[in-house]
Amino acid sequence: MTCHGDHCITCADEGIPMRVERIDDARGLALCSAGDGSKSTVETALVEPVDVGDRLLVHAGVALVELEA
Repeated sequence: MTCHGDHCITCADEGIPMRVERIDDARGLALCSAGDGSKSTVETALVEPVDVGDRLLVHAGVALVELEA
């Protein structure tokens, strides 16, 4: 998957800033919430380790980078 600018050229989605609420280390997943209150299960393998409260940039259910607080 290649991303350029604000949108992914493959799927046209944007990266969404999300906050980690719960972590499932055994499966490499985290329950995250977005600014609008929506919640998603996110794969965290690319940014491990993560902690509750961390902010992540999420695209297509995958955390791409950890954002600064």
